[in-house]
Amino acid sequence: MDISTTLKRLGIDALSEMQESAFEAVSRGNDVVILAPTGSGKTLAYLLPLAQHVDASSSRVQAVVIVPGRELALQSQEVLRSMKQGVRGLALYGGRPTMDEHRTIRQTQPHILFATPGRLTDHLRKGNFDASQVGTLVIDEFDKCLEMGFQEEMQQVVGLLPSVRQRILLSATDAEQIPSFVNISMAKRIDFTRQSESRVELYEVSSTDKDKLETLGQLLRQLGQQSTIVFLNYRESVERVNQWLQKQGFSTSAFHGGYDQKQRENSLYRFSNGSANIFVSTDLASRGLDIPMVSNIIHYHLPETEENYTHRTGRTARWDATGRAFFLLGPSESLPQYVSDVKQWQLSGNHPVPLPLMTTIYIGKGKLDKVSRGDIVGFLCKKGGLKSSEIGRIDVRDRYSYCAIARQRLSQVLKNTQGEKIKGLRTVVETVK
Repeated sequence: MDISTTLKRLGIDALSEMQESAFEAVSRGNDVVILAPTGSGKTLAYLLPLAQHVDASSSRVQAVVIVPGRELALQSQEVLRSMKQGVRGLALYGGRPTMDEHRTIRQTQPHILFATPGRLTDHLRKGNFDASQVGTLVIDEFDKCLEMGFQEEMQQVVGLLPSVRQRILLSATDAEQIPSFVNISMAKRIDFTRQSESRVELYEVSSTDKDKLETLGQLLRQLGQQSTIVFLNYRESVERVNQWLQKQGFSTSAFHGGYDQKQRENSLYRFSNGSANIFVSTDLASRGLDIPMVSNIIHYHLPETEENYTHRTGRTARWDATGRAFFLLGPSESLPQYVSDVKQWQLSGNHPVPLPLMTTIYIGKGKLDKVSRGDIVGFLCKKGGLKSSEIGRIDVRDRYSYCAIARQRLSQVLKNTQGEKIKGLRTVVETVK
């Protein structure tokens, strides 16, 4: 496999120091523990060498990746797909019938499974795939898996995978102790947990009111169209703050564990493709999500632990980028002792409410209609009158597609594409709100 070609396909110039170290260690077949900030490219770091060692001509599962949640399973599967190395991956998670997943396993014959612990245990117990050729076990966000109470399920998984020869553990923070059942010994340890700290500027924002909504609104106006995550500690607070911001005219997405999978997926999608520039969330969004290019982190509520702070702040300054983190402090609040080198941020001016540069449209045709990303670009340029530079992320589903386009061109696109055909098929084009 030509690594440089793969990186070019992914839009990456070169591997980071962490990824190079991980690539070498994983390629040698060592047990490896990779510790690096959220968003530093850990998924690619283990998938690149892993894909090299997979026998793509086989129909057997050869590697299993345990993840704490559905979003990370799907995102890891997408990273593998985008590498285009002929290695098949499949995400397995709760919230849908195991029987349907079993059918998909038989149809796709995946080489690598990305699965939540409980769902993976279920498939293994039922013998829904041949586990005899699984030689590599990866546990991504292993400390979070332990925190969420998955120890029993993970222990069962390890017991049901008798042929594992290599174990790879990944996290943004170190665990106090790796459980003995993982059977990892003499592991190569790659620690880049402090890598991004120097690239994040920290600011304190004072609020004269215990209810910090007005201060938050003023800060967000000042930050403009930059992508920002606002972290809160409670689901009810996320709902309250998000509703207030939307009433003020901000374009936001809300995210917490009380939402069903479809709601979380839609919220994450709108923020990831630039249609919403403010993401209001609990710590659920502090890791395990692939959110590109976050400029600012706002701690509306102070982090409950230093570990939570590390994960939150790790959402910005990804790769070699820089970022900012803001602490909103009410009259009786003070900074945690583990935070240092914090500057005072001065709120100023009467800035307008910023709108994101992009918006999302729905196109009523998808994969089953033989529609590709290239077809959509051609349709929007030829029929919609857009330039390619005005088209953002495109996601083609089975029966429909989503596409991010320049917000200022929305009315024109809706008017120009009304009643038009894509690949000879008349379709509907609508705004996604």
